Amino acid sequence: MSLLVPEDQLPVELTPFAAVEAAYPAEITRVTDALRSGLPVLVEGEKELTPYLYKAVRDRLKKEGRSFLYLDGRPIPELPALQPGMGLVATIVFYLREAVRGAVNERVLVLPHLDLLTTSVGGLTSEAREVIPLLYENPELVFLGFKDPSFPLPKVIENLFPRREHLLGVPRERLRHLVTQRESRKLSNARALKGYQLYKHVSGVNAVRLRRLLSTLSGEDYPSDPKPAERQLRQATLVGQLTLPDVDLEKDIGGYAKVKERLQKEILDVLALKDAAADEAQMKAVEGLIPRGMIFWGPPGTGKTLFAKAMATSLGAAVTVVSGPELKSKWVGESEENLRQVFTRARQAAPSIIVFDELDSFATARGTYQGSGVEHSMVNQLLTEMDGFRKDELVFVVGTTNFVESLDPALLRPGRFEFHLHIPFPNAEDRRAIIRIYDQKLGLQLSDRGLEWLVKKTGDFVEGTNSRHSGDHIQAICRALARMRLREKKTGPTELDDIERTLSSYNERPNLTPREERVIATHEAGHAVAALFTPNSPAIERISIRSDLVGALGFVSYSEPASRYVVTRGQLLDQICTLFGGREAELLFLEDLSIGSAADLDRATAIARALVEEFGMGGEAVGVRRFETDEREPISDKALAAMEESVKQILEEQRQRARTILDENRGLVQTLRDLVLEKKVLDKEALASVLPKVEKKNPVPSDR
Repeated sequence: MSLLVPEDQLPVELTPFAAVEAAYPAEITRVTDALRSGLPVLVEGEKELTPYLYKAVRDRLKKEGRSFLYLDGRPIPELPALQPGMGLVATIVFYLREAVRGAVNERVLVLPHLDLLTTSVGGLTSEAREVIPLLYENPELVFLGFKDPSFPLPKVIENLFPRREHLLGVPRERLRHLVTQRESRKLSNARALKGYQLYKHVSGVNAVRLRRLLSTLSGEDYPSDPKPAERQLRQATLVGQLTLPDVDLEKDIGGYAKVKERLQKEILDVLALKDAAADEAQMKAVEGLIPRGMIFWGPPGTGKTLFAKAMATSLGAAVTVVSGPELKSKWVGESEENLRQVFTRARQAAPSIIVFDELDSFATARGTYQGSGVEHSMVNQLLTEMDGFRKDELVFVVGTTNFVESLDPALLRPGRFEFHLHIPFPNAEDRRAIIRIYDQKLGLQLSDRGLEWLVKKTGDFVEGTNSRHSGDHIQAICRALARMRLREKKTGPTELDDIERTLSSYNERPNLTPREERVIATHEAGHAVAALFTPNSPAIERISIRSDLVGALGFVSYSEPASRYVVTRGQLLDQICTLFGGREAELLFLEDLSIGSAADLDRATAIARALVEEFGMGGEAVGVRRFETDEREPISDKALAAMEESVKQILEEQRQRARTILDENRGLVQTLRDLVLEKKVLDKEALASVLPKVEKKNPVPSDR
């Protein structure tokens, strides 16, 4: 098929019968040849195709003297009269019985509603149990059966048909025969049909329905922009739960520049090259490179499904989001059938994307799942459906998962889910972009200080959990701010105080006594001053004793370190020194200790142990090696003692170092403590007026 078909080479008019003949000539020929040879044939296609396909086959074989009997439930004069009040299925069974047992000559018996004899899960109805013996009873009969792809058939009935034809949509090369000249003028600004461009919007539509849709096209001839006409067709092709999303990859998804770049280059740009192909050979070459299966993996709430919808929007594709658990059924075969129906509907509405949310719920590695075993059958059905894709139909499968390592390896090989896209928790730049999007959409009018504080706050763990902030968490925070503005009828900018009040108004804060506040303020001031005078510690962003961090009466937060991927010994030692700052401040200024230093001491000890046992930085006494508990090479008592001594020495050196820093800067610690007691919270701007600008030239302690 040429990429451009001149208008004068298109048909002027088309009846539905002519359209079916033009769309499926090869399929009709194969059906006719099989029936001529005495082989039963099962045709799987949508119901509206059945009478037209039957007529095409009958017209060819009637010329050879073949006779047909069409059992669709209507009276047949040559057979006995019906009993009053019989329903459709009972009528079909009645006529089938009469035809099978009364026929003496070879004829083709047509069953247009074969699927009505089964239940929705492929089981046998009472009528079907009577029909099955009849289908096998008379060898002089040749059956032509029709079934809709939405309904399964029991194997015992399918096995009757050695020849099968599956009709879904129309072949791409036949599309030029199904568009009239009048319709072509609605779809192009040139006097030619852009067949490949049109096919991508109607690849799953059967010939009869396609003719109905094309005949209703409205609008001007030779439009400057054919997209409105294409949208008319697109909306009419949606079936079931498929929807056309409207998610812009850049405008609606903040940050994630590398993720977007990979999706754009690997998928969207390649598909754009397909649309821009100069000839059919080039287009087919591009189609062979497009991955149809994709895994979007990462933590919960990071936007995996949103990226799939953005991809669909870029392609003009429909989306159906399917949850793995909802596909499962306790009935044998129904889970696989549910899966098959998802693919059938998606192919009918191509271009489309099937998003399997929580793919790991049924596609875990075979042999590892302890369930009923239906998951294995579902994996096999999924692989079968994906292997059955035609290269010219744009149907993609996106599986989202939090645990990509648990998926069945058979899914991950090339040709199936070969494209893997990691969507991690958002970094600071991503969070800033996400917040700006919600700021604009929700009308938050965030001040610069408020925005940056939110970026910093969402870099920490979500309060009360071990999870970092995802895009969903950020959206929830922004929605809470929008509700606050609505309640308070706020019209001005959202400031930092508004954000703090909104996010902490429902926190259960302890009622601290003045003495308790003084202890906490002294402790946090000690941390801050120790960090200020250690060369590898990041800048201080915020000090609080307002209990607005769950699990902490007070805290000091820091900016992100300049070096996040290379961690040095000096950085680790400075961390230990800073951790001792709170404890030593209490001893120096209060001459007592609270148990609030327990967590600091635990972290400091863990870092010191890592220096000695994992990183080979424990000094000459323990040597440069990694210590691991191993039965083949147990650690000697002498080595254990040396390790403990080295850990103790590191901790004591950094404790003394913190003590010296605080002792030398008593006035600064007291000033900072008193200001924290007064303000409760000090942000970066308030700290700048108190803390001196320190050129961090303190030498990093060298290895002993």
